[in-house]
Amino acid sequence: MLRGEKIHDWDLATNAIPEEVTAIARRAGGKVIPTGIKHGTVTVFYKKHSAEITTFRTESDYSDGRRPDQIYYAAAIEEDLSRRDFTMNAIALRLPKGEIVDPFSGEADIKAGIIRCVGNADERFNEDGLRPMRAVRFASQLGFNIEQGTLDAIPGSLKKAANVSWERVRDEIDKILASSPPFGKPSRGFLLMEKTGLLDLYLGELAVCRGVEQKGFHQFDVLDHLLYSCDYAAANNYSRELRLASLFHDVGKPQVRNLEPLPRTLSGSSGAKTLCEYSPVDKSGGVQSVWTFYRHEETSAVICHKILNRLRYSGAIINNVCHLIKEHMFHYTDDWTDAAVRRFIARVGESNLESLYRLRRADAYAFSGKEADLRSLMLLAKKVRRVLDSSRVFTVKDLAVSGTDLMAVGIEPGKIMGIILNELLETTLDDPQQNTREKLLEIAGKIYKERI
Repeated sequence: MLRGEKIHDWDLATNAIPEEVTAIARRAGGKVIPTGIKHGTVTVFYKKHSAEITTFRTESDYSDGRRPDQIYYAAAIEEDLSRRDFTMNAIALRLPKGEIVDPFSGEADIKAGIIRCVGNADERFNEDGLRPMRAVRFASQLGFNIEQGTLDAIPGSLKKAANVSWERVRDEIDKILASSPPFGKPSRGFLLMEKTGLLDLYLGELAVCRGVEQKGFHQFDVLDHLLYSCDYAAANNYSRELRLASLFHDVGKPQVRNLEPLPRTLSGSSGAKTLCEYSPVDKSGGVQSVWTFYRHEETSAVICHKILNRLRYSGAIINNVCHLIKEHMFHYTDDWTDAAVRRFIARVGESNLESLYRLRRADAYAFSGKEADLRSLMLLAKKVRRVLDSSRVFTVKDLAVSGTDLMAVGIEPGKIMGIILNELLETTLDDPQQNTREKLLEIAGKIYKERI
């Protein structure tokens, strides 16, 4: 409200204990669920609205680094606000008159764009290990600055932060990824994580990308390249899966980087980039060398799978993100035949085409931090549309015959049938006109005779 933003929900605090809140709500015809009764919180559903109502409280001891071991009911809202994390979150509106209760000058900090702990920052962070991540997340979302004393306290709280569940860390990372203009951007949060040690704690695979230079094709080192890519994805309102893919698509480069003599194909052959990315290095002893990143997309997909699994993302999200990363190094040239385009579609999946195009745009932007010339990508998209209009056979399920049809002509089920179906798919990718029941059964019969 103080920032002029739309309000999505209200949390209420009261000196009434949960039993009193429950009785009041039920007398008014509301429904009550004891969602956090241990901490003095119940959720009240009234008409079409719901709100969490918590008794004024103070807390002590946080042995698990997240939840208080003991709570004590308090008499006044000011005592309750004193246990909050940041001054901007330690403000209340007294009902019914709407008087602002702001004992820690949070409104002034909001106007100044400052994130400041309530009281002693070391104490606040060591009460709740998630608070350091919340600080960098708010900075990422709002474009606020973290007050120096608050920022300085984060490295000393990393031991406590290490106890936070991966699910809660994931939720904060998702919110950083969702940071977007006009105020926020993901890189702000991740750079603060790097500065304070949080990146090494939670995303060490990303932290080691710092200093991995790739000058030549890229202006930035690998970490900055990934952050710029992620910023582009956020600014263009890409999906969460695409933002994750943008953040991790080159995370395998530190593992596969190798110094090699400059190959002749580097000059005058654009096709060389289909195998790797090159990064020229200064001449030494009269021989120019390059850093190569052969098959980095495959390694990046493997590492990303490990990261997302650790952060407890769903299997569907993990598979989709890693598939996009594995396929992001496609290199289209004018000599691609229709058959080559069909194989490209079959490999990446028709439903993934637009996402892959978007990932390529984010990747290309992050080469230099500005929009890139993507004429080849537009030509590929145009050719793909034309191929899709003429053929829809990209998987075994699209064939004019099925395993049942093959069994009907005497082909036994099992490994050989799988081989035959895949060869039939290859045939139709070469020539969609072959996708008729009669022709495919004829081809299948020939293959079967050769195999048995």
